[in-house]
Amino acid sequence: MKIVIVNNDFPVYWKGRLTYLRQFLASRNIDLNALELFGKGSPYSFDIYNNKERWWRCLFPDKSSDELSKEDIEKALLSALNKINPDIVIGPSIVFFAGALGMRWAKNHKKKFVMFDDAKPSQVKRNFIVQRIKNLITSQIDGLWLPSEEYDKEFLNLQDKKRLFFYGYSCIDNEFFKFKGERELNHRSIICIARLVPIKNLDNLLKSWKLVEEKNNDYSLSIIGDGPLYYSLNKLASTLQLKRVNFIGAVDNRKIPPYLHHADAFILPSFSESWGLVVNEAMAAGLPVLLSNKINASHSLLKEEINGYSLNPASISDLSAVILKYINLDMESKKAMSANSLAIINGMSYDRMCLQLLDALMEIEKLTSKRPGLLASLIINSWQGRYNKAGWDKL
Repeated sequence: MKIVIVNNDFPVYWKGRLTYLRQFLASRNIDLNALELFGKGSPYSFDIYNNKERWWRCLFPDKSSDELSKEDIEKALLSALNKINPDIVIGPSIVFFAGALGMRWAKNHKKKFVMFDDAKPSQVKRNFIVQRIKNLITSQIDGLWLPSEEYDKEFLNLQDKKRLFFYGYSCIDNEFFKFKGERELNHRSIICIARLVPIKNLDNLLKSWKLVEEKNNDYSLSIIGDGPLYYSLNKLASTLQLKRVNFIGAVDNRKIPPYLHHADAFILPSFSESWGLVVNEAMAAGLPVLLSNKINASHSLLKEEINGYSLNPASISDLSAVILKYINLDMESKKAMSANSLAIINGMSYDRMCLQLLDALMEIEKLTSKRPGLLASLIINSWQGRYNKAGWDKL
């Protein structure tokens, strides 16, 4: 069997997943190929394309989407798929170039198309007509690859016996972040790792920390990340006269583990996250987690009072209360939360991702290829997708 995973780009976390998947599937006589469209333009601007693998190709390594015409993008991707001629195409939501064109190629060649998605439809506002068109296109997929079963209720319109749901792609290299030895939670430090952009809600975090400092003079808050709000957040911390807040700046992802290992808990107060893979990292490092209830990962990975606490990101008082609730726990309770974080995240690993994907591929291969109706076929062959991450860091 030959499969190809296509995406507009494969930033940061995808690199480890793809390499692991390639080796795992090769041992099962499955040939995995990867196609990404753009080497520039990702929100992860620090993540420069430098891949040299022959099975993994970037079609426009020196270009971003806004430097190319839709016709050029379409021609390049369809041509690359023709050369590979996979049995199954795996791609992102059909709103993106890679998803829309990957599905078109698959349907026109009577092959299977699997869509992966970590965004919840309920979090994306579309008018009735646009949503109906999107539903018509996605009704032609053969499988849906989601982060966890918690997403199922968001895709009720796609649940039938002719379409396979499977899970687990929102994973990281857990072993890389694990603490080697017995985890101690005596650093009196809480850590936040986030881009310094409005949607991460760091101004409310700082305001809540003012209340924390008034009631506790032990713990410090470390914020790792960079972004357009760096200076305004530093100014806010100064205005609030915060004494125990450290802005560390950007840190290469490969150097993040020591920072996690020298913290006692992780906090992320975002107003929205399609998933939030930094939560995986923190839990793999054995940290209890204090998470906004608007983070999708929190609904799958956070077990209230078991490995952390949920919080309302819009409420400064709730933010501070949750932080103090954790701080005031006894050490045995904190260690139990740490162990529980590790146990939970072990269920979302590279190995589990590979096994779930393998089982799904075997089942999807048996399915009869879906033939789009006339209207669906017309839309699929005219819709090219887009590259729109404009709202990824905004409220």
